[in-house]
Amino acid sequence: MIYLLEDDESIRDFVIYTLNAQGMEAQGFALPSAFWAAAAERQPDLVLLDIMLPEEDGISVLKKLRASARTRRMPVIMLTAKGTEYDKVLGLDAGADDYVAKPFGMMELLSRIRALLRRTETDSGVYRCGILTVDPGRHVVKVEDREVTLTQKEFEVLCLLLKNRGQVLSRERLIADVWDYAFTGESRTVDVHVRTLRQKLGAAGSYIETVRGYGYKIALES
Repeated sequence: MIYLLEDDESIRDFVIYTLNAQGMEAQGFALPSAFWAAAAERQPDLVLLDIMLPEEDGISVLKKLRASARTRRMPVIMLTAKGTEYDKVLGLDAGADDYVAKPFGMMELLSRIRALLRRTETDSGVYRCGILTVDPGRHVVKVEDREVTLTQKEFEVLCLLLKNRGQVLSRERLIADVWDYAFTGESRTVDVHVRTLRQKLGAAGSYIETVRGYGYKIALES
């Protein structure tokens, strides 16, 4: 989930529409009070944060996020009409992970978001893909806020696909890495595990794509 705190309705609606069209779950807020209320109910994976806001400015919001243990490591990209070096440094010094000045192109913003999410996954060891979150260290899988119970092999298949997100993994590779034995041409074991994995993941099961005649992948844009 991506939260956008932006008081300009036209910008907010356009960004949220584009993110949703790209398969990213996103929600926009015009007021910090609405943002805080939503974040208390569901913590986002990334925040897009404008500086000039009613009620309190974006720098104040960012400092509060960084002061809380619950949100200290939350990825934040600052969005602002101010393009001066001073404002950029101010946001980064307050703890922003990245900074995009308005007017910005959506392709650039999408690229920054994906790069930051990938970097965050690597740093924390937690995989986030749309509504799916996987914590290998704690062996926890969640789809939205629902915890999903997987077998050990299903879990290992999912983690391997997420670790190599964007790449197609052959059935031979999955057999070798997950079951630790040589591929003999029998792919039923892999296919059955992927099928049950998709069923258990529900709405997130569609993230696992079949590459006909070869194997499986989870796309970067999932």
